[in-house]
Amino acid sequence: MLAAYRPILSLLRGTAFLLAASGLHGLLLPLRGQVEGFSTTALGLMGTAWASGFVAGCFFAPRIVRRAGHVRAFGTFAAAGAIIALLTGLIIDEYAWIVLRAFTGFTMAGAFMIIESWLNEKATNENRGTVFGLYMMVTYASIMGGQMIVAGGDVHSASLFMITGIFFCLSLIPTAVSTQSTPQPLQDVKLDLKGLYANSPVSAVGCLLIGVANGAWGTLGAVYGARVGISTAAIALMMSLVVIAGAVMQLPAGRLSDRTDRRYVLAGAAFCAALFALLIFLFQPRTGALVLTFAACYGAFAYTLYSVAVAHANDHADAQDFVKVSGGLLLLYGFGTMIGPMLAAGLMDWVRPEGLFLATALAHLSLAGYTLLRIKARAPVPIEDRDAFKTQPAERTLTPEAARLDPRTKPETGG
Repeated sequence: MLAAYRPILSLLRGTAFLLAASGLHGLLLPLRGQVEGFSTTALGLMGTAWASGFVAGCFFAPRIVRRAGHVRAFGTFAAAGAIIALLTGLIIDEYAWIVLRAFTGFTMAGAFMIIESWLNEKATNENRGTVFGLYMMVTYASIMGGQMIVAGGDVHSASLFMITGIFFCLSLIPTAVSTQSTPQPLQDVKLDLKGLYANSPVSAVGCLLIGVANGAWGTLGAVYGARVGISTAAIALMMSLVVIAGAVMQLPAGRLSDRTDRRYVLAGAAFCAALFALLIFLFQPRTGALVLTFAACYGAFAYTLYSVAVAHANDHADAQDFVKVSGGLLLLYGFGTMIGPMLAAGLMDWVRPEGLFLATALAHLSLAGYTLLRIKARAPVPIEDRDAFKTQPAERTLTPEAARLDPRTKPETGG
């Protein structure tokens, strides 16, 4: 049995190093930028630049892979990630970091697309669910593991930048020495906004707004923690707890949405996320324990929304359109993550650090209100005709290529 998973496990080892590097670098930059006195606008622009590069990579990376091949392209992307990480440690300048962050987003999108297409081709009908589950576990564990490394390091020194570069290089080794055949060339990514909205207005608008909220938190959550005075270790734990709480809550929320109109669950979770965000904004917790508790409660609801929105869209989509719909929603989510950091940065400067949560509350309340309006305009899909709920990572780590790996998709080629 293990022999059947050996090539997949090799790919997952490389994925773990890549995601650990991404998690470490993504938390290190805002913390070091805060220490260096970078403006909130500049820190927000780093998140916008990363998201812009990631979305651009989803469109243009397949051309690079087709020209160079999977192994050489992956080596190029991973090496570029290491170079960029080291450059951010050498050049402490907010404008340089904004530009470099865009290149990081592009390289990460290309690397993820290669990994996801490779896993998809190695998976079979029998083990596709297991492979997808393993990929989700590695995604969560590696990002959080990378973030927790910050807690044991010194953000004032260059050592964490070096460790990031080492992780990027380590991600190369399992793929470079693999004797497995490479998958078919990547397909170009297409975005059909009209089709996505026609299929499910709630999911299309919802994924954009969820991206706004999650992009704001993912970029500036660490800055919020630093400005309210909690320790670096507590900041790293806070960022991980938000994702963990969301991952844990996905299953009960999903099961509830399987038994009722998913839009009620979506609206309810969005309202609860907005409620906890507004509580943080109003009560301004300053002790580590209170900040962690409130942040975890916020994450439990905010980071369940994307999975419910995707499940609702799939209920309305034909089986053959699953990849197109799921991939398109990921891109809409990506566009939202470009907007969120700038909105939050403006509110943090205008009000106080808790302005971050005012930005997320605006997005979540808009989602709840729009969803309730749409409930009156369209009847729900009968329970017996719905697709089963599947969890989805709420972090910005998946590309449209991941939709082909999902166990609900019929693979075009065997593993």
